[in-house]
Amino acid sequence: MDNTVFIVDDDASIRDALGLLLGLRGFRTAFFADGASFLQAFRTDWRGCFLIDIRMPGMDGLTLQRRIQDIGCDVPIVILTGHGDVGSAREAFRANAVDFLEKPLDEARLILAIEEAFKRQDAGLKESGLRDQVASRLSDLTPREREVMDLVVSGKHNREIAAELGISVRTVEVHKARIMSKLKVGSVAQLVRISLGLDRGS
Repeated sequence: MDNTVFIVDDDASIRDALGLLLGLRGFRTAFFADGASFLQAFRTDWRGCFLIDIRMPGMDGLTLQRRIQDIGCDVPIVILTGHGDVGSAREAFRANAVDFLEKPLDEARLILAIEEAFKRQDAGLKESGLRDQVASRLSDLTPREREVMDLVVSGKHNREIAAELGISVRTVEVHKARIMSKLKVGSVAQLVRISLGLDRGS
């Protein structure tokens, strides 16, 4: 079966919008309104990636992600959310999500996430190579930047970090900007992903 983007979202308008966008980009798509109907239809020969909304009636997206893992399916997953938080991002990435995208979706980042998922599906991910790449980037961080990074991925807000380290909120913001620049990430969710990658590699 050719690579397909399987979309699981209870919002019909989101499904329609994603179907139009991805169809115009040449992607094959399939749609499901909830986790139960997705699991009922699931076939072991599916290839591509799953786009799963995190908040759905009945079975939420993170539970569905775990169910997919439990049945031994290795199709890459991208989590979609209208209410992102660090805790949910950590849980999604611990279960090997490709990305954690907040609505309204950034079209360019969505396409990149899907393309990365297809690459994982087709060629597999070289975890050791990624760990080496991340370790190289991390070596550029100062000790203070590592402290700030650890507090950010633990879920603390800027004011809490400032109070704990005895620095201003503005200084925390500067450190975060430098950290993201050095690590080449564009969001806290991606920073969490890198942190979890380090945990696996240590």
